[in-house]
Amino acid sequence: MWKLQQKLSWMEFWPEKRSSAFLTIIMNLAIIKYNAGNIQSVINALQRLGVSGEVTDDPERILSADKVIFPGVGEASTAMQSLRETGLHTVLPLLKQPVLGICVGMQLLCRHSEENDTTCLGIIPVAVRKFVPGEERIKVPQMGWNTIYDLQSSLFKNIPEQSFIYNVHSYYAEDSSFTLARCHYGLEYAAAVGHENFYGVQFHTEKSAHTGDRIIQNFLEL
Repeated sequence: MWKLQQKLSWMEFWPEKRSSAFLTIIMNLAIIKYNAGNIQSVINALQRLGVSGEVTDDPERILSADKVIFPGVGEASTAMQSLRETGLHTVLPLLKQPVLGICVGMQLLCRHSEENDTTCLGIIPVAVRKFVPGEERIKVPQMGWNTIYDLQSSLFKNIPEQSFIYNVHSYYAEDSSFTLARCHYGLEYAAAVGHENFYGVQFHTEKSAHTGDRIIQNFLEL
């Protein structure tokens, strides 16, 4: 497992603080490798923070990591099939370290997706539904900037209510007791979910500018 060394000045995230203090983190970071991962964009986001990690589908390396990022784009049933082919569908539920699912990665952490009637990992007992235009005549998929609110957990430390995030998705996790942040697009839904050591965000942190970078930073500090 690659060793991660990160040194960030406080000024990078808090320009108002004129300090030479540095935050140093040493950890093993695993990025799940499978056929639905938006891996390069996640790597680019980590590089902006001065961070590197190992892209791997090796169960031993994933199990021994300090933190795990579970990215994803594409279609749920195909993504789950990829996990089954590598055996990762049995590995991911065993993880005890902090895990962050992004976009489809978050949806796969849930119980079930309406996308091709897909049984997901069931780690977070929430259903994933498809957006319906309804009375508000929303466009599906949701593409572009929106805001998040009702922020909970240390994943959103130092992030203001109504911060902007970037979305590209046709399916959403239902609002529930596992919701850590909400968003509105035709209806209120879970923009982020969490259960024990597992966290998931529906939006693309790697494309959400400062807010996305701050969320990734918060995750690395958990």
